[in-house]
Amino acid sequence: MASWWGTVTAISSIHHGGQTRGTVTTLRREVIVQPDGSGVEVPVVSGNTFRGRLRRIGEELLRETLRYEGRVPAAVAHVLRGGGSLTKTGREPLSGSRLAVLRELVPQLAIFGGAGGGSIIDGALVVHKVIPHVIETNHVTGAASRRSVSALTQLESYARQDDRGSRGFDEIGAGEDGVGGQQMRFELETFPAGTVFSTGVQLRGPSALELSFFHDVLAEFAARGHLGGRVGVGHGRVRVDLVCNRDLAELVDWRHTVGARRDEAIEALEDLG
Repeated sequence: MASWWGTVTAISSIHHGGQTRGTVTTLRREVIVQPDGSGVEVPVVSGNTFRGRLRRIGEELLRETLRYEGRVPAAVAHVLRGGGSLTKTGREPLSGSRLAVLRELVPQLAIFGGAGGGSIIDGALVVHKVIPHVIETNHVTGAASRRSVSALTQLESYARQDDRGSRGFDEIGAGEDGVGGQQMRFELETFPAGTVFSTGVQLRGPSALELSFFHDVLAEFAARGHLGGRVGVGHGRVRVDLVCNRDLAELVDWRHTVGARRDEAIEALEDLG
């Protein structure tokens, strides 16, 4: 077992959507039981969101190495990037030696798993939720925060601008008068910059190649990682401080190993279509 535990700190505000009420979208919440037995709703970033970010980074690293653009069906790309879906296929379901070879050649699948080729492929990765440090979670995270959940979040306001009447708008496109959006104001509940969260990830029985691949995934996440939505307008930047329990001296050059069997790996990927 390889484990990484530690903290993630918001460098810019984080939005992870829950319910929308009118023009206000709140954060996703879940109940955390307190030491006295009462329940308190706390905004928490889901493990699914965290895992999704890591999966996409892994797919990008794998694609850089195997250069499979245009070589694999869209369904295979969906398995690698989004997890895929279990659908009927005319081929025999992946199992036994075929599945073992696929895991060996494609560390993305060995780590994150997926659904393809008529099979559910188990991944080695376990991702934990991203829990903010507040008084109501101290007994869960082991932190010593003095900040209450009631003061944890903020509302950020945005407006969609109606450009009709602005200089140059008529040169862009013509349409019936009155067609187009009007200015609208909406609000997002966010974790403010500076919020600290506890989280962790684990790999169950990874090979040296899988450990090396995932080490690079986490390094890339630490370098340019985001959590939550609306990253295109600046939300979700984070600083990552996770410590591994394993001696990383055993890391190998996974790019050389995987890249040397590129054609074999791409051929194995076609079985997922």
